[in-house]
Amino acid sequence: MSILCVGSVALDSVETPFAKAERVLGGSATFFTSAATLFSPVQVVGVVGDDYPLAKLDFLSKRGADLSGIEQRPGESFFWAGKYHFDLNTRDTLETRLGVFADFQPKIPDAFKSSKYVFLGNIDPDLQHDVLDQVDTPDVVACDTMNYWIEGNRESLNSLLERVNILIVNDEEARQLADEPNLLKASRWIRDRGPDIVVIKKGEHGAILFADDWLFFVPGYPLEEVFDPTGAGDAFAGGFMGSLAQAGNLEATSLRRAMVFGSVMGSFAVERFSVERLIDLSRPLVDKRLQEFHEMTAFETHMGIEQRV
Repeated sequence: MSILCVGSVALDSVETPFAKAERVLGGSATFFTSAATLFSPVQVVGVVGDDYPLAKLDFLSKRGADLSGIEQRPGESFFWAGKYHFDLNTRDTLETRLGVFADFQPKIPDAFKSSKYVFLGNIDPDLQHDVLDQVDTPDVVACDTMNYWIEGNRESLNSLLERVNILIVNDEEARQLADEPNLLKASRWIRDRGPDIVVIKKGEHGAILFADDWLFFVPGYPLEEVFDPTGAGDAFAGGFMGSLAQAGNLEATSLRRAMVFGSVMGSFAVERFSVERLIDLSRPLVDKRLQEFHEMTAFETHMGIEQRV
């Protein structure tokens, strides 16, 4: 099944202690789609300026993405510049220019309105509401958010929770949203307000899925080299939602598998700057890393007991 993705399509300049990349592909929708199209077709809605190199997104079209919902307007594209510290877990934002994204009003093409799976990137909750008002009756709606909207538009965000099936946030955002330091209690607070499923990302330490009466933890994949953590969370969401759309259901087995595929895609995303690693990534390599996750985490639950006479 196809996924409707609404989010930012941007340009990033990223500096780490080891290297630097200027004006490379970025944005939540870009990373999400780069990961999700290895599992399911994606329909993208976003906006870019006339400075955006749309031809660099051709690899997404070849993998089944419909980019006809990306509007190109006169002006500058959304631009973000950041510098990572030595541990690559903390970063400083050096510059943010919203450009045409400042006036973004999502317009869902008629051909996209029947999508059964919808992913709302971390845009203004008012715009996320607007997207849901335009689509028909999706089977699954997942959304992301961030600290800025939790602080600045909480009322709209709280009402949005009533309309989504899955919320995907990091641990800091979950704690802030629920005003609760304990993630188990925070997830319960969030689920009480609408979403059946809460996925909390913990960066290099993996992610946790919370459902009504069970939870599932997936670790991060151990890497010797991390080039650029930018977009890893969006790549996780792309792998997660892509796998769910491919499965076509929200059964526990499908959700567990989707969590591992999310961690797999996040781990590939950080191996190079921008979406470079995801451009030439093949499904067999993804499945191979999935098997490595299985080998890392599988264990026997029963010990043999020697019979004595």
